[in-house]
Amino acid sequence: MKRLICYLNVVLCVAALAPAAGAWAAPRRDRPPERYEFAQLHMGVKVRLVVYARDEPAATRACRAAFARFAELEQILSDYRPDSELMRLCARAGGEPVRVSRDLYTVLSHAMALARRSEGAFDPTVGPVVALWRTARKAGRLPPDDALRQARALVGWRHLRLEAAPRTARLALPGMRLDLGGIAKGFAADAALAALKQHGVSRALIEAGGDIVVGDAPPGQEGWRIEVPGIGPDGAARTLVVANQAVSTSGDTEQFVEIDGRRYSHVVDPRTGLGLTTRVAATVVARRGLLADGLSTAACVLGPEKGPALVASYPGAVVYLRVAGP
Repeated sequence: MKRLICYLNVVLCVAALAPAAGAWAAPRRDRPPERYEFAQLHMGVKVRLVVYARDEPAATRACRAAFARFAELEQILSDYRPDSELMRLCARAGGEPVRVSRDLYTVLSHAMALARRSEGAFDPTVGPVVALWRTARKAGRLPPDDALRQARALVGWRHLRLEAAPRTARLALPGMRLDLGGIAKGFAADAALAALKQHGVSRALIEAGGDIVVGDAPPGQEGWRIEVPGIGPDGAARTLVVANQAVSTSGDTEQFVEIDGRRYSHVVDPRTGLGLTTRVAATVVARRGLLADGLSTAACVLGPEKGPALVASYPGAVVYLRVAGP
């Protein structure tokens, strides 16, 4: 008992000598990280970063690096920018193999693997058809049959040839055009998370349109809480709790056009060259944004009969598919 009393006295004395808040003592390093949020426009969407860091300067440095990675990848993967690496590759369609950056090769090789496993439901060479449908959505008219036929003749993932050793890509047919809109944002979110971690920030959420990638859980939580409409009982929203995973949603909930009384999605079936007419949306949870993004697009095209089987063939991936009707 005497030893305990002595020990308590020592502790109380030390506590009494401790400086008050705001005095000369150095800041405590064991205090919990604080929440910070930043947003910028990249790849045509608002990119939102939510991070937990020890202080605002640390959060700012990390998020600045993450946004810089988004900007770098936009210049590589965009089909809207005529000077992007992707479009420079397309300009040489029908010619010799072109040496490409590691980032572009990574996305193309994954897109090709998904095209193969989905039997063409996902196809990175769908660019000519997508271009027609963008015009159709603006004009409110279906693409002319001749134009659609010509565009479809230029679509086919087997005409994209990749060589790993020299890291080259070749589009076999003149006029072919790549479109990575169904996979690029997921990859960019993965890269942004990696940039945050390099700057000491692992508790983070990256949201880019319908694509979300998260790192470690917020302090004291099991994971990040993400509400997804329509996947709960009777079409209600459901909250997913995830950490170190990606959540991607594709479908016609926001981007569609009605022509002659029929609703066409912005999601195009590469096999037919037509926008989907079934009101379908897919949310995929997977290990990486690169995988979740592409799978959510493919699952929409394949629909409820084949979509879930494709997603289930990837370890750890889960799909929530909802169909509203014609």
